[in-house]
Amino acid sequence: MNMEKAGTIVIAAGAFILLFSSGNIPGNSCYPVISNTYQASSKSVQTKTKPAQTSSKTVQKKTTSTQTNSKTVQTKTKSTQAGSKSTQTKSKTIPAASKTATGNKVKYPGTVRIGKQNWAIANLDVYKFRNGDSIPEAKTNKEWVTSGESGKPAWCFYNNDPATGKKYGKLYNWFAVNDARGLAPSGWSLPSDTDWTELTYYLGGQNMAGKKMKTTSGWADGNNGTNEIGFTGLPGGYRVENGTFLNLGSIATWWSTTESKSRTAIDYYLLLSSSFSQSSSPRQRGESVRCLRK
Repeated sequence: MNMEKAGTIVIAAGAFILLFSSGNIPGNSCYPVISNTYQASSKSVQTKTKPAQTSSKTVQKKTTSTQTNSKTVQTKTKSTQAGSKSTQTKSKTIPAASKTATGNKVKYPGTVRIGKQNWAIANLDVYKFRNGDSIPEAKTNKEWVTSGESGKPAWCFYNNDPATGKKYGKLYNWFAVNDARGLAPSGWSLPSDTDWTELTYYLGGQNMAGKKMKTTSGWADGNNGTNEIGFTGLPGGYRVENGTFLNLGSIATWWSTTESKSRTAIDYYLLLSSSFSQSSSPRQRGESVRCLRK
């Protein structure tokens, strides 16, 4: 083989290798960025389940879940979204309402306007329905379990300690939320999944809303928010189906009025990260309630 032919073969082989190596290599797809503008026809937020956290102050590399649908605290998650902007405008605090629910001594401290909604700036803390009927308090684990299994309304303080109620309000099972006698005081309503979704999109989506909703203090390991829209989201924890209390200081949970699958309902929650997420939880669970002004 003469040198001229050998050179031609080498050049052809090099071109073939270069062509082969320049082909596209499939990579990992990115999680879709949620639009920062709320639209009525937008897709609903995906349902998540929340694994249980065993410690609010110590970050565990490996966690063994012992409970279904429980929530895990996430630590200091940074958003990777670049250049996204919130559509929010300056919030305005509205003075406290002068009326209270029948038989309740506690007043709402006021409301804050976020977008087109007027949200209470504190969690619900009533022990009677709107019509004046008492809501049963479940102090023991047995009482809590019995209420849930029979589908009857119940409330409690975190750890059954009234002192926690002054800061975080009461925890209610979903049967109290759904009771026809009305859990929300006169002049107020309970938020549906649609209401929570509207709030989420107005604040820039799941990855951005949480930091704006969380208080500037009170969250474990310094994972506080800015509370720039005045929502005052405090980490009040929750009570699971067997009566156990979990995650005071590291998780905030709120019911919606919307049913999910059998024996579950849609709720929303804040973790230590900046996110605000949706889940589907057992109706026997005890969670906070936040009302809307009509």
